[in-house]
Amino acid sequence: MTQPVPDLPAELNKMVQRFQRATEPKRRYEQLLWLAQKLEAFPEDSKIEANKVSGCVSQVYVTASMQDGKVLYCGDSDAQLTKGLLAFLIKGLNGTSPEDIVRLTPDFIQHTGLAVSLTPSRANGFHTSSKNAGFGTDVLYES
Repeated sequence: MTQPVPDLPAELNKMVQRFQRATEPKRRYEQLLWLAQKLEAFPEDSKIEANKVSGCVSQVYVTASMQDGKVLYCGDSDAQLTKGLLAFLIKGLNGTSPEDIVRLTPDFIQHTGLAVSLTPSRANGFHTSSKNAGFGTDVLYES
């Protein structure tokens, strides 16, 4: 049974609940790989140090922009599972206000069931990506 997580943006809550319905780790991995395939192409000229997420073993890039007071993300990774995790965050957070993103705490990850089946380095990268400045705080000051 899926449980909504309090204080999460609506789309992120939907994503968490979708992963809660997948009772087996293999199914969660399949969902991540599917999300990775659906992630929009990331411009090669945006793969610069300023857009790189530190703390990840894989190469991960994220950009954030503002449109009508909402944050829009683009991203890419050279590892498919990591790209799926990134796609999870992008899909769950796109269109959210910067204030809601800044208030977000990474404990929502526990509700997905992903944390138990990720390697420690990948779980750390997911945590880092969810708290990285590219996921909200810098955009507050650019608008």
